[in-house]
Amino acid sequence: MKSIELFAGAGGLALGGSISGLKHSAVLEWDSHSCNALRHNIARPNWEFDKWDVLERDVRSYDFTQHAGQVDIVSGGPPCQPFSVGGKHRAYNDARDMFPQASRAVAEIAPKAFIFENVRGLARESFKNYFQYITLRLTFPEETIRPNEEWKDHLARLERLYTSGGCYGLRYRVLTQVLNAANFGIPQQRHRVFIVGFRSDIQNEWNFPTETHSEDALIVDKWVEKTYWDEHEIALKDRPKITDYEERKLSRMVIPLRRRWQTVRDAIDGLPDPSSNDSTKISGHKFQPGAKPYPGHTGSQLDFPSKALKAGDHGVPGGENMLALPNGMYRYYTIRESARIQTFPDTYEFPASWTESMRQLGNAVPVKLASVVISSVKKALSNGSKGSSSPKGYNGLQPSR
Repeated sequence: MKSIELFAGAGGLALGGSISGLKHSAVLEWDSHSCNALRHNIARPNWEFDKWDVLERDVRSYDFTQHAGQVDIVSGGPPCQPFSVGGKHRAYNDARDMFPQASRAVAEIAPKAFIFENVRGLARESFKNYFQYITLRLTFPEETIRPNEEWKDHLARLERLYTSGGCYGLRYRVLTQVLNAANFGIPQQRHRVFIVGFRSDIQNEWNFPTETHSEDALIVDKWVEKTYWDEHEIALKDRPKITDYEERKLSRMVIPLRRRWQTVRDAIDGLPDPSSNDSTKISGHKFQPGAKPYPGHTGSQLDFPSKALKAGDHGVPGGENMLALPNGMYRYYTIRESARIQTFPDTYEFPASWTESMRQLGNAVPVKLASVVISSVKKALSNGSKGSSSPKGYNGLQPSR
């Protein structure tokens, strides 16, 4: 199946698509540092996927109609700053809000399905109306905003169209859900909103993937079965004490059926100490000095999934992207450790500085989570009946204006 990736960043979502078997017709990203990283990896001899056509440009000036009827899936992660907890929460009034462009891409390409993701903040109460607006714009992508029309008036018009039960031209069945990456085997508690839509003429059944991993299973493995410590060859004398939180969870727990959460220790297993001479042999595994905790930013525990990697003031220069060691010391994650936490393969390199690479990683989608979601959508499209390849007019009706 063919796809187009928007707002590619470091390539987490695009790489997850390639792992799932998608062929990218185009990969769009405006940031030059991110494009350099993408091109660097695609050019490497060990690159095992198709050669992505990386287009360094602003999606606002890109003509998507050239791909109409030729692409099965459109995916992307529009910039999260308008909705993130650390941002200014301006949503539609933020020039970085690219959901209107995501909707335009869907309208002009008319793919069989689309997958967009963003920060959990988009689903919080203060953005409830705007989240509904995004969902309805993607449901009726041809129903564009009119000149001088406020977004709330456009929302009201889309709501009337939705409740009327009419189907005017291009329409999608849209589902949204917040997924925690840790519940899918990623060594990081990273909550992301996924917005998935299927074109209305595609007859298929689909649901968000079922969670496969749990915190309860990790606690049982650590303190009942104790297989976690055995796996990592941690001697009894070197094992930490069970926390009060874990004891409370264990006291009222039903035996978990899922696999255990993956931890930071799992993620960085096999990597040498970044301050040792051996670390120089591994790309991006260099010690970065200056880590220290402060209120609200106390680093990640070794034997739990990492806190969400972040970019910006609360990430790179702050105390979030660091490890709290059992001996009471702290250190920053290396680029390679962060890449593992985001489930990038070790063959994927980040050629920029530590600060720039951590920014890219802090904004990325975990590769494994992307693959889980994209694989499920791809499977649903393969199992469902084939819709028209024509990009418009599935039922002979024109969108209302």
